[in-house]
Amino acid sequence: MLYPAPTVVLDGLKFPEGPRWHDGRLWFSDMHARRVMTLDPDGQTSVICEVPNKPSGLGFLEDGRLLVVSMADHRLLVLDRDLGLREVADISPFVGGDANDMVTDALGRSYIGNFGFDFAGGEDFQATTLVRVDPNGQACVVAEDLAFPNGAVITPDGKTLIVAETFGRRLTAFTIAEDGGLSGRRTWADLGPATPDGICLDEEGATWIASPATRECLRVREGGEVLARVPMNEGRGAYACMLGGDDRRTLYICTSEGDEADRQAGRSRGWIEQVRVGVPGAGLP
Repeated sequence: MLYPAPTVVLDGLKFPEGPRWHDGRLWFSDMHARRVMTLDPDGQTSVICEVPNKPSGLGFLEDGRLLVVSMADHRLLVLDRDLGLREVADISPFVGGDANDMVTDALGRSYIGNFGFDFAGGEDFQATTLVRVDPNGQACVVAEDLAFPNGAVITPDGKTLIVAETFGRRLTAFTIAEDGGLSGRRTWADLGPATPDGICLDEEGATWIASPATRECLRVREGGEVLARVPMNEGRGAYACMLGGDDRRTLYICTSEGDEADRQAGRSRGWIEQVRVGVPGAGLP
C-alpha cells in the first residue's frame, strides 16, 4: 500500500527525534536545539526540559517521570519534579561515540543504543553494544557487535526486543529474560536499501520504520515483507516515527533536511509530520 506524503503539524524545529505517545501528547527530542518538547493534539507545544549535551531517546518510569538519553556525555537522566534533571547512570564505559535512542520496559529498565564511533567526525565504522540501565542505575552490556543500534521496541507481551541496526540495514530481535537479559539473537527483517532509524510497532505485529536514506517510512512484517510505504516530501528525510492520537492510528514522523554537517553547524531544519494509517500502535515505547 502506498500512503500519501505526510502533512506538517509542527515546523521551526532543528532536528526532531525520539517521538513517544504518552499521556495524550507527543513527546520528542529536538536534538540540536538541545531540548525535550511536547505537542498537544490541538497543536500547542511545551518545552519540558533543556539537555545541554543533546537529548535523544525518551522513556517513562511507572510513576510517570521522564527518562532522557543525554548523547554527548553518555548519560541516562531522569526528570524529577522538584529536582530537575539528574543522572541515573553514566554509560561511558560501555559505549563508543554518542549515546542514542532507547526503549524503556514496563519495569523501568532502559535499553540504550550508541553510535559506536565518531560519526560526525568521520571516524571509520565500528560495531558496538546495547546497554541496559536498571532503575537503580546499574548498567551492563546486554548485546554486542551491533551496527549502529538505533530505535528499539518491545512487543506487547514484554518478551521480545527489536532494535534497528541502521548501518546493518536490518531489524534484529532478542528474547527478553525475566532478569532483563537478552538471548536468541535473530534477524527480524533484512531491509535492503532502507536504513532503519526510529521504529514503532502496531497491533498486527508489524513495525513502522523511518528510513532517512530512502526518504520514506516503511511498514514491515517479520521476515522483511514491505506492507506499506509513506514517501516523504521532497528534500526531507524520515528519522523517527510513532503511532499516536486517541486511536493510535496517526503516524507521527520526525523529518529533517540537510546532512550531518548541517546539523552540527546548526543549519538544519526539522518538522513533525503526520499521516493517518489503518492499524493502531502497540507495545513500547
